[in-house]
Amino acid sequence: MASKMDIKCALEECSMALNLFLNNKFSEALEILRPWSKDSMYHALGYSTILVMQAAMTFEQQDIQMGISAMKEALQTCQRFRKRSTVVESLSSLVSKQSVDQLSEEEMHAEICYAECLLQKAGLIFVQDENMINFIKGGLKIRTSYQIYKECHQVLQMTQGNKSKNETYYQFEGGVKLGIGAFNLMLSLLPGRILRLLEFIGFSGNRELGLSQLREGASGSSLRAILCTFTLLVYHTYISLILGTGEANFQEADSLLEPYLQKFPNGSIILFYAARIDTLKGNLEKAQLRFQECITAQEQWKQIHHLCYWELMWCYTFQQNWLQAYRYADLLSKESRWSKAIYVFQKAAILCMLPEDDLKRAGEDVVSLFRQVEGLKQRISGKSIPTEKFAVRKARRYASPQPVKLILPALEMMYVWNGFAIVGKRADLTENLLVTIEKEEAALENETNHSEYYVDDVCMLQLLKGLCLKYLGRLMQAELCFNKVIQSEKQIKYDSYLVPFTLYELGLLYKQQDEREKAIRYIETAKNNYKEYSMESRLHFRIHAALDSMNVSSASTP
Repeated sequence: MASKMDIKCALEECSMALNLFLNNKFSEALEILRPWSKDSMYHALGYSTILVMQAAMTFEQQDIQMGISAMKEALQTCQRFRKRSTVVESLSSLVSKQSVDQLSEEEMHAEICYAECLLQKAGLIFVQDENMINFIKGGLKIRTSYQIYKECHQVLQMTQGNKSKNETYYQFEGGVKLGIGAFNLMLSLLPGRILRLLEFIGFSGNRELGLSQLREGASGSSLRAILCTFTLLVYHTYISLILGTGEANFQEADSLLEPYLQKFPNGSIILFYAARIDTLKGNLEKAQLRFQECITAQEQWKQIHHLCYWELMWCYTFQQNWLQAYRYADLLSKESRWSKAIYVFQKAAILCMLPEDDLKRAGEDVVSLFRQVEGLKQRISGKSIPTEKFAVRKARRYASPQPVKLILPALEMMYVWNGFAIVGKRADLTENLLVTIEKEEAALENETNHSEYYVDDVCMLQLLKGLCLKYLGRLMQAELCFNKVIQSEKQIKYDSYLVPFTLYELGLLYKQQDEREKAIRYIETAKNNYKEYSMESRLHFRIHAALDSMNVSSASTP
């Protein structure tokens, strides 16, 4: 068997593997890539990318180990084709007119494949381990990767006028657009103070540049087109919702996905995104059918089922169909490894919403479920996951011999994941939520002896009620609810997160009414005056996105 494969053949084989992958034939795709993964950089990259995706979905320690070792091998394979033996030799020597002419086609591709492997390996290292040394190692790898992408971008600009552009040149171009695009987009999400630290070591994040590079890459015909598309889809359907203001661009997501839906009508990853876009539009019934299709489309990768269960759990939560929501939370807590603490908390939170009879039929003990949460917390890169920390803190109310029950914990969690931005598209469901919240509000008021959590609970209900009123267009009433929370700041004992989050929501309310100055004032107060509360970094991401959307530069604020 020959030990060398030219780039053109390698790209053709990888393209076949990609089509198999998108048609749910995951192990067949790996079979095509494995034999050449030590001798062809594209096979190495493709093979390890699939294993990394698997690891990122399952969070199983052995999958993460497999992903990391596949990436190490892929880096060694790419390294053999690179121009220079060590990265330490002056990086800038790559980019001068004569050096570009000296770079063979193979060497150009080796650079871009190497950078892509480094980036993925760094991502896995972040996920895998708890010690800071690895965190720093990951950071350095990301920096090297970024430097290579910047150089390759310069190479592209220098060769733009060349007549001899062939198919493989466009593949190289696709790789550069993916890297420059993904880096700029991800870095642009970071709050100002973090980005300023990163700029110091040579990073910069320009959202518009990132999006335009990814769009160009997605519309091309290179192998990386699908990766550019997936990056944009993750951004539009998840990141802009959880770390942004909740305004997702479905039009773009739809048009990006459409050609793939035509070509891979049963592809589970494609179906998953289609269902997620339906959810964001508020078409929950259609989304539920599509998630079911996605589940039945394949059996090989159970982790895609788990993603569907998570989404279905929320769809049923939005509809307040608590028995069905419980069913999916239960499946997740039994089958998925991603975050046992969140799943068990979520399951208990949903059970709290069930009427007594249904709760008896479910045969679950809510108190003992909440008591399990703390022991299930995990640490990643030496840090706990913020949402897990939040769940653990909330569940502590059940630790004492006389537990104090949580008030509408499933709706509070829905707010944490920015679910009100989705349910707000449906007036009928929002009205139903408002009824549930007001019922709970009345019950709390009528209690004769208040617990120590009374003010916290009242304020949490006011925040959720304000959100419902905002989405129903009753803005004056929403403003009143938010102000009640802010006025109670001194009396809040445990849930200190309520005040900064409410200030931010009030700021968004003023933004909606075109009161820009007022909006900025409230959002900046949330940003600058509060520290050490639950999910602080998540709020800082949202604040950064909100100020960005009003063209407030982060430099102007400390």
